[in-house]
Amino acid sequence: MTALLDRLSNGEVLVCDGAMGTMLMERGLRPGECPERWNLDRPEILSEITQRYAEAGADIVATNTFGGSPLKLAQYGLESQTEKINARAVQSARHAVSRGVMVAGSCGPSGCLLKPYGDTDADEVYESFRRQLRAILDEGVDAIIVETMTDLAEAVLAVKAARSIARDVPIMATMTFDDTPRGFYTVMGTTVQQAVKGLRDAGADIVGSNCGNGIDNMVRIAAEFKKHTSGPLLIQSNAGLPQIVDGRATYAETPEFMAERVDALLDQRVNVIGGCCGTTPAHIAAIRRRVDQLARA
Repeated sequence: MTALLDRLSNGEVLVCDGAMGTMLMERGLRPGECPERWNLDRPEILSEITQRYAEAGADIVATNTFGGSPLKLAQYGLESQTEKINARAVQSARHAVSRGVMVAGSCGPSGCLLKPYGDTDADEVYESFRRQLRAILDEGVDAIIVETMTDLAEAVLAVKAARSIARDVPIMATMTFDDTPRGFYTVMGTTVQQAVKGLRDAGADIVGSNCGNGIDNMVRIAAEFKKHTSGPLLIQSNAGLPQIVDGRATYAETPEFMAERVDALLDQRVNVIGGCCGTTPAHIAAIRRRVDQLARA
């Protein structure tokens, strides 16, 4: 279960997969539809997407469980199916990849605001994450990825929930930052320095950022992380910021454009590189090629 950390400690740069939501929308996911419902109704689509990312060269693929906590699923009337939805997602991913590809269980925000900003108790959010993550971990994933968090308190609850169930499973945790005149902050006001300390203290092995930025900004965010930690870093950039064309979100950053920035990410000691919104298997294949070229240089 420590294969991921062993590979990083040996100096290897690992490649993650790209966007799941983007790929599901290409296959008919409707606005407002629950993506995790496809784990039950269309698991073959999930396996096909995961297989494409693995074939593109991803070392790590994530499960379709980003919104799989019972608090989030309750918004679609699916809370009672929490265990089945999360278990099926892991099974679909495992079915799609060869033995050498690692499967990471994805855990995103609960969709609730913690007190005092909202009306949800921390204990309720923590138990919601524990229920989801137990279902994921029972299926034997290689890692957990807590991602797209903006509230550090919620991210910490998710990391602690994972660590309380499995002491030896690597945990990756990423937050989403906005570029402001005062520097990079999450929408809830968390700095990179605060994120590093909070996530690491909670038990995360790998920290970093995903979503909300194109790759040039992500290089700058990685440089900020480098100031505050010498530990492993994960960066998963959007393919730029979305533009609405004919009612659909489009992303301008090409696979080649993103691959050209891999050198800059490695200069900032980023150990794990993947994609977020708008990225496809083509983006991951281009990143894979550049990572391999630099490893041979």
